[in-house]
Amino acid sequence: MTWPPDYARIIAWRNEQLLAFEREPWLATVAKEHYKTHPVDFINHWCVTVDPRNALSGRPVKMPFFLFPRQEDFVHFLKACLDAQEGGLVEKSRDMGATWLCCAFSVWLWLFYPGSSVGWGSRKADLVDTLGDPDSIFEKIRVLVRSLPPEFLPASFNPKDHMTYMKVVNTENGASITGESGDNIGRGGRKLIYFKDESAHYERPESIEAALTDNTRVQIDISSVGAPNNIFHRKRDSGIEWSPGDTLEKGRTAVFVMDWRDHPEKDQAWYNTRRQQAEDQGLLHLFAQEVDRDYSASIVGTVVPLEWVKAATDVHLLLPKYGDWFGGGHSASLDVADEGGDRNALCVSEGVVVVHIDEWGERDTGATARRAIEAVARYAPVTLQYDCIGVGAGVKAEANRLRDEKDSEGRPLLKGVRLVPWNAGTTPINPEARVVPGDRNSPLNKDFYGNLKAQGWWELRWRFERTYKLVMAHRSGKPLPKYDVRTLISISSKIKKKASLEKELNQVVRKAPTGKMKLIIDKKPEGTTSPNLADCVMMDFWPVSTYDTSNRWVA
Repeated sequence: MTWPPDYARIIAWRNEQLLAFEREPWLATVAKEHYKTHPVDFINHWCVTVDPRNALSGRPVKMPFFLFPRQEDFVHFLKACLDAQEGGLVEKSRDMGATWLCCAFSVWLWLFYPGSSVGWGSRKADLVDTLGDPDSIFEKIRVLVRSLPPEFLPASFNPKDHMTYMKVVNTENGASITGESGDNIGRGGRKLIYFKDESAHYERPESIEAALTDNTRVQIDISSVGAPNNIFHRKRDSGIEWSPGDTLEKGRTAVFVMDWRDHPEKDQAWYNTRRQQAEDQGLLHLFAQEVDRDYSASIVGTVVPLEWVKAATDVHLLLPKYGDWFGGGHSASLDVADEGGDRNALCVSEGVVVVHIDEWGERDTGATARRAIEAVARYAPVTLQYDCIGVGAGVKAEANRLRDEKDSEGRPLLKGVRLVPWNAGTTPINPEARVVPGDRNSPLNKDFYGNLKAQGWWELRWRFERTYKLVMAHRSGKPLPKYDVRTLISISSKIKKKASLEKELNQVVRKAPTGKMKLIIDKKPEGTTSPNLADCVMMDFWPVSTYDTSNRWVA
């Protein structure tokens, strides 16, 4: 898309509409009826945003709010949470306009939802409301209300009386927007929806959660990321990443991710410059949190650094002639849900490109096996590895039943799908081989890895490291390292839940060595949930083969 938009043209259009409303008042009535169900149009047509940094850039400081695609998705996300009466969480990079969007959505509710009560909170009172400071939430709301056509405002609305400190009242329909700060958040009574700004950075989040639980069904946490294991991180970790068109799952936090790459004005050069500035100032850990959304920026022992994971996006498109990225056909893996809030996860790759990711909450192992098999059948011939420990053992039983079933055209359901068990706790593959092939000083696999899981994750780390070095060499114009493309990895940007996959891949850490000094992997550091999406990717890229004496695949 073209960015920045033509602000002069947008302003001219708005002025034409204002004149039309004056000439023919019925047009404003028709427009308001439309905006009642179209919040994106309302924001694009009548809302503004303020950016003091534009004072010397030639752009207007007060600009028409014109949404780029990811911002439009965000408004739809807020509406989906409201309609489903479910909570949401916004994990954002800095400077994505999330707070302005939520303020605009609040004003939309204030105008068109009679009797609605919108709550706002942040960690300090000054952040909630400081007169004249557009960085504060309620000054943003005042700016938005003042920008509206007079025909849209309540009949007896008086800004002096009805836009007071931390409070905006609609005198016509009884709607209101109110603010709170610090430990007082959630004390102001019941709300239709409650926005918590910079939610990852509160001093006493537990007491705030307790207060809000009884006061609203729709709590929207908005924040750049902070340290791991706080409430924001735990809610994000147990939530479900939302994509346009998704139905919200009851009782689960819907997660919306705003990455810096979603902004049409930010490219790799912008990122490189900002990152270098942060490194020069000794603030790289803050840059990693606020721009890269890296919860583990301060954690020692991360197996796959986040910058390696992000560099692997669409490498097959960046360097299509480097090798046959899709060679070897399709493979898949299934991580079976274990207990509690755990979820099933499925990964499909073609060659070394991750082309499909899915997760679901079905507790019946048989139903999970059937769903996974039906999903991968369209990629046949395909090998489907499955986590065979614990409840995963039920996959084999279901597969045995499916062997005798046929589809509507009389073909075997399992035709072209090979099922292979994957046991994370078993001994490493090729135990007598060296960890670093060809290096006699390198330890043997059996002496270095505590189990197959540790070996699989360390091999995945190497894939990402090699891919990262390849991408960095390309970006800097240096000669490309000569890797076998089969030892790399590329993640398609078209897959769903990509942000959740990136976060999970970055979650895994090394445990302290065992008594025998072998590498052990901790998939669930304190305060996190099982990284099912990441686990199934690891399994898919570290395949095992099980044969009987007649050299046939067995499940």
